[in-house]
Amino acid sequence: MEPLEPRVAHSEKELRALYDERGAAARSQESRSGLWISVAVYLLFAITDILLIPDVAIYTVSARFLLAALVLTVIELQYRYNVQTTWLDFTCALTIVSGYLVWLLPASETVFKQTFSYYMIFGAIFMMGANLFFSLRFLMSVITSGLVLVIFLLALFEFSSDWAYRITLVVFYVSCFAFSSHINWKLNRERFNVFLKALEAEARQNEAIERGQALLRLSRTDSLTGLKNRRAIDESLREYWREWKQSGRNFAAMLIDVDYFKKFNDYYGHQEGDGCLVFVAEALSHVVKNHEATIGRYGGEEFLVLARARSKRQIAELTEAMRRAVEDLGLVHEKRHDGMSVVTVSIGGAFTRKQIGTKFEKIIHEADRALYLAKANGRNCVRLFDPADLEFGAESEDIALWLNEAIAQDLVALAYQPILDIRTGRMEAVETLMRLKAPDGSSISPNLFVPIAERTGAIIELGRWAVEKACTEMLVENRIEMVTVNVSPIQLKAPGFAASVGAILSETGVAGQRLAFEITEGLDLERQPEIATCISDLRALGINIWLDDFGTGFASLSWLRLIDFDTVKIDRSFLHDAGLPRGKAMFQDMISLVRNHGHKILIEGVETEEQMAFLRKLGIDKAQGFLVGRPVPARSYPPRDPNRPQTLTRKLA
Repeated sequence: MEPLEPRVAHSEKELRALYDERGAAARSQESRSGLWISVAVYLLFAITDILLIPDVAIYTVSARFLLAALVLTVIELQYRYNVQTTWLDFTCALTIVSGYLVWLLPASETVFKQTFSYYMIFGAIFMMGANLFFSLRFLMSVITSGLVLVIFLLALFEFSSDWAYRITLVVFYVSCFAFSSHINWKLNRERFNVFLKALEAEARQNEAIERGQALLRLSRTDSLTGLKNRRAIDESLREYWREWKQSGRNFAAMLIDVDYFKKFNDYYGHQEGDGCLVFVAEALSHVVKNHEATIGRYGGEEFLVLARARSKRQIAELTEAMRRAVEDLGLVHEKRHDGMSVVTVSIGGAFTRKQIGTKFEKIIHEADRALYLAKANGRNCVRLFDPADLEFGAESEDIALWLNEAIAQDLVALAYQPILDIRTGRMEAVETLMRLKAPDGSSISPNLFVPIAERTGAIIELGRWAVEKACTEMLVENRIEMVTVNVSPIQLKAPGFAASVGAILSETGVAGQRLAFEITEGLDLERQPEIATCISDLRALGINIWLDDFGTGFASLSWLRLIDFDTVKIDRSFLHDAGLPRGKAMFQDMISLVRNHGHKILIEGVETEEQMAFLRKLGIDKAQGFLVGRPVPARSYPPRDPNRPQTLTRKLA
């Protein structure tokens, strides 16, 4: 592999400048400590002055100490005030030359000429010190040692006339000069090469770090939107949770779901779907960037925002701003069929609080529950988790857990309420009603557990069980001619629902004509084509389709226009309001409307003989209510005698 070229500098000049810059601090420290050591050694040589040239020792020793004091003062001031390293080097070089000259001048006046001639050889120490002891640049060290050499030569020719002595010392000094200068040149070159290798190693390390960081970012970043991915946003959630636990810094978790995104993908294609998510991500990021918040893609078309929560109002404003920002994008969505024609989002939020629990997944669970209610309330809206709200209460969580175990733990049962054919007086059918009890045996109202079953999806399995159980208990045992079962729109939208019903009919041997499904109107059927398709498949099995609670939803006329119901069940509230003139007129108008569409009519909530007489007068087909019979278990309906009509003279309540 070719060595990497250092990234910081390329030319020789730039590399040298970088070398000086990188090594400045170390060289400053080396110069300072080196000068202190050399001064200490220089002062120790005062002992040899006293021993070898005692007559001038007072001068040489004094000169040594004065120079030492001056030099150390200068170097300390320079080091303290961070002067450039070049000036520290210059001080060291000047100290070497001065130290030699300051000693040599008084020493040369000694009367001990022979001793001094031997002593002069120690001058080579100054020369070698310039080249080897200090980390001076090559040029500066050569100049310094050269000055020492010149001073020595001048003193030598002034002091001695012995040519043998002169030649010997000149050769020695010149050899020391050449040798130490060569070593200095090699040391400087080696230092520079070491620096280059270190710089190259640093470049490789930085590149490896950058690659590692890039890989880490890639592993933590959603490749489509550029936001944090599921793993990264989970790590952020743990960090927010830890800070809340340790320092009480409250935060909110907000789950954001793109409404009807599957329809968008199916109609416009996955490429446009990806573009939609990118635009939504950008809009959400723009909103949260001015808050103490973080955002990530949580999966598919779902995003998670975590924000410091100083108040519930602040989070409510943030969630509404995010919802509005996506709607304001104006991304066309023609196939959503709910009165909107642009892409929108539903948002569910939850807050930290003392009673939230010890696991951080709890706040996500609560945000998810709030998101479900936002979607159930028509989408393009915001719901914030409120523990005081019955929809979010602890009881609903218990019920959700019980529903998952209801069948296995025998917590769910069926009751059957008779339906009267008013004209013949015969019990034509029974309606299947689901009953749930808590593990302690207490009963739970259907008004409470059915919405929870729909929210959690438990209604799919419970609904399939109810169909099979009703067929087995009532139709296989031939206790009644027809059984009706309430079917949730969630079941009708579930893939394979009609096929599972067909399998039940095949396994039990029950004819489809003996089974009716009561569907609660309330959804815009034109905007839920999968429901219409499922109803068509159920009709192909021979199953009767009834419309339940007619008049209570927003799409009544649409349902009557699009589906040919076998029977329409009018909600009990209209019969009870018929006691007043205005309510009676509305009730009669509703009956006329249904009859004009050719459907049979069933009135529920019949509780008095006066009400029954009123229905007979209006020519109503069927009736249901406490007057007709209360819901009872299957065992209360003995098997039928095929030769004897089944009437309501049987004791059912």
